[in-house]
Amino acid sequence: MESFSFLLIISIFYLLFKIWNWINNVRDQQCYILDYQCYKPSDDRMVGTEFCGEVIKRNKNLGLNEYKFLLKAIVSSGIGEQTYAPRIMFSGREESPKLEDGILEMEEFFHDSIEKVLSRAGISPQEIDLLVVNVSMLSTVPSLCSRIINHYKMRPDIKSFNLTGMGCSASLISLDIVRNVFKSYKNKFALLVTSESLSPNWYAGNDRSMILSNCLFRSGGCAVLLTNKKSLKHRAMFKLKCLVRTHHGAKDESYGCCIQREDDKGRMGFHLSKSLPKAATRSFVDNLRVITPKILPVRELVRFMAVSLLKKWNVVRHGSSHKGASQGPIKAGVNFKSGVDHFCIHTGGKAVIDGIGISLDLTEYDLEPARMTLHRFGNTSASSLWYVLAYMEAKKRLKKGDKVLMISFGAGFKCNSCLWEVVRDLGDGNVWKDEIYMYPPKTLVNPYMEKFGWIQDEDPSTFNPGD
Repeated sequence: MESFSFLLIISIFYLLFKIWNWINNVRDQQCYILDYQCYKPSDDRMVGTEFCGEVIKRNKNLGLNEYKFLLKAIVSSGIGEQTYAPRIMFSGREESPKLEDGILEMEEFFHDSIEKVLSRAGISPQEIDLLVVNVSMLSTVPSLCSRIINHYKMRPDIKSFNLTGMGCSASLISLDIVRNVFKSYKNKFALLVTSESLSPNWYAGNDRSMILSNCLFRSGGCAVLLTNKKSLKHRAMFKLKCLVRTHHGAKDESYGCCIQREDDKGRMGFHLSKSLPKAATRSFVDNLRVITPKILPVRELVRFMAVSLLKKWNVVRHGSSHKGASQGPIKAGVNFKSGVDHFCIHTGGKAVIDGIGISLDLTEYDLEPARMTLHRFGNTSASSLWYVLAYMEAKKRLKKGDKVLMISFGAGFKCNSCLWEVVRDLGDGNVWKDEIYMYPPKTLVNPYMEKFGWIQDEDPSTFNPGD
């Protein structure tokens, strides 16, 4: 009897030890953001209406119809007057870039944002265990990762990942790499660096599907410092709750809707097809199917199921026998605000923001951070999410316990999303600190129409872009 009791006690202690060990390991696998720094280029790289018009006029391959198309695209894009472009645009060499132009564009960002985020966090470059860099349209040898490691003299055992070709959704792909490494290694620091190189990627032709990208993208970037150290969780800003990636590369239409290729004259550019909205919608819907049960409370999921079943029952009951009858609409949409407090939306354009707003039934207050980011900084590709997050912080919206949903889209075609929990009240301001008081402005009307509206009245037979 005593032996049995002894074995029972040992078994109970062993079980408790395994449970404690499991809980301890799970806690070590958490992913926290300690700090992040968005990049604001110097004012001599600021792009205004007048300058954009001059750059467009330098392309002698454009005719009147292309000018009208670009005017319409720019006016409806939601981009304002204070975005930034690479230095090559100001020297007039956008059609003949050098490798050095792309590298210098990235190094200018690296040396600014990485130094600021590490200095503010009190972390030296030698303490970084994991480096993930994503720049889709620039591939160098040595890699951009290696250039950062060399500049900051990081440790020889650092784990580095250099991602290219991932498109505007690359930030969350990089984050997924960090999250998975954190599951295997305890007490680590990770540096996530996200940007896009525009210098070598200007399209000098007249294919409408390819000149559009010249208008949409702007310079930017962000350096994010992450850790899984339990001892630093009180200093953290955000805690990662879940992340979902959706890839529709197996669908030919989705794969080809957003792709780098040459036009019929051999000029390299970035092709955006008319099927892009459809591909984005499909990937978005599939992504929501997976992440929704992870982020919403059970009561909302039960409500959604009940309303959906009621709607189907009404259709079966009245659909065939009362086709002409007027039936009141039953809303079967999910209330995402029951589990999400803030929505961090990729600034791919006004249409992207509007579309997500309609799909998730969001208010203008919810969409304001994305709209203001698009207006002030433009579409900075993969780094745009962090500018939107910084806007929320500058407006002092982010309070302890709040949930932030990030949604991004990218070539492939991909839709990635994740949910963050705010660990403490935030309000530093980041890149918006000195100007947040000016936002939102009284109007977002784009001045391009006012300055270049005369193009609409031009005669194609007499039109001369050099006039």
